[in-house]
Amino acid sequence: MQKPAVLTVHYVLKNKLGELVDTSEGSEPLHFLEGSPEIIEGIQKAVKDRNVGDCLEVTVPPAMAYGEHKPELIRKVPRSMFEGIENLHVGMKFQTNTGDAAQVVQVVGIDGNLVRVDANHPLAGFTLYFDLEIIGKREATEEEINAGHPLS
Repeated sequence: MQKPAVLTVHYVLKNKLGELVDTSEGSEPLHFLEGSPEIIEGIQKAVKDRNVGDCLEVTVPPAMAYGEHKPELIRKVPRSMFEGIENLHVGMKFQTNTGDAAQVVQVVGIDGNLVRVDANHPLAGFTLYFDLEIIGKREATEEEINAGHPLS
């Protein structure tokens, strides 16, 4: 069985209007272990069996990215849960610890003593448009495979 690869990829992410959402240009490229759950399925499938120097245009539907937007992940919570937070406003993000995993929620509304928070990923429900350039690819070490991510 072939070991997974460690890939290094520059990316440009745009929305359906062609507007820039995110990019690695001018910063660190994406560095990941093939098959890692940290990278969306659409990117994983696009770079599989590709080589250094390959440039790809990839359209990733929500099901292969961050999933559909789930209305049930929008909740109203008491403002008292934000005690000590000055100037609480729409757009603020907080990390919460619910169950086994930490989760990021965004304030999407404030109505008196109730705060509406959204636990959906900000890109949930959207088709994503990527330009990818593979700039590095090597076999993962046993340590990286066990860790589930690149170590260098």
